[in-house]
Amino acid sequence: MSPNPSREHPFKRVANELRAEILRGDLAPAGKLPSENELAERFGVTRSTVRKGIALLRSEGLVTSHQGKGAFVRERPHVSLRQTGSIYRARRNAGGKSNFNAEVEAQGLRPKQIIREVVETGAPEKVAERLGVEPGAPVVARRLLFTVDDGPMHLVDCYYDSAIAAGTRLAEARLIKGGANAYLEDASGPIGRRIVQFIEDLDIRMPYPHEAEQLDIPAGVPVARVLRTAYDSAGDALEVMDSIIPCDRHAFRYVINV
Repeated sequence: MSPNPSREHPFKRVANELRAEILRGDLAPAGKLPSENELAERFGVTRSTVRKGIALLRSEGLVTSHQGKGAFVRERPHVSLRQTGSIYRARRNAGGKSNFNAEVEAQGLRPKQIIREVVETGAPEKVAERLGVEPGAPVVARRLLFTVDDGPMHLVDCYYDSAIAAGTRLAEARLIKGGANAYLEDASGPIGRRIVQFIEDLDIRMPYPHEAEQLDIPAGVPVARVLRTAYDSAGDALEVMDSIIPCDRHAFRYVINV
């Protein structure tokens, strides 16, 4: 609440008090807010003022509105993605699963990857820089949608230098058992190069319209763009993974040994 509620605009007072109740847990996720009439009576304001207050909360990603049903506290499903070398190797050695699948399943949820597109294309500038090729050089791009319990979690575009990926399963529009990293490291496969390091560059911004649509992102919720580069023992980049991740449904944990 504002330190001086008497000077607040009425719709902000409505929003501030409801926001505090949501953050305290007094209004539970997926719970329905009181009706506009009930809120108008409670705060001594008009229904129009209540609507403005709820619109502010909606822009912050705290509530959702459904025509004819009212406003609801937005559910915030979180998947805790732990990124450490020891966990990566433990998952790979134990069951040959990708880190995403293993982490999601460990939390009792159902992971799934859906291929959106697999194409040979020109390397975008930031991808080219990390792969060590010229911008526009041919690369194989695998574009996927990652879901949890059938809900969209993030968009992933994986890039590989065509010099190593062309003619391999990386260039085929089908899922790869254990994930692309397992295929890159398969000693009996055509590439057979061990990953020894990941470097991630993270940027927070608001989603573009097509991202908000594909990932069902409400107004007011930012995304994390994560560029992760996988390197082999020779220091060569094998993969650049470009992920768009809604910040309301992920928690990242990094362990940094120094």
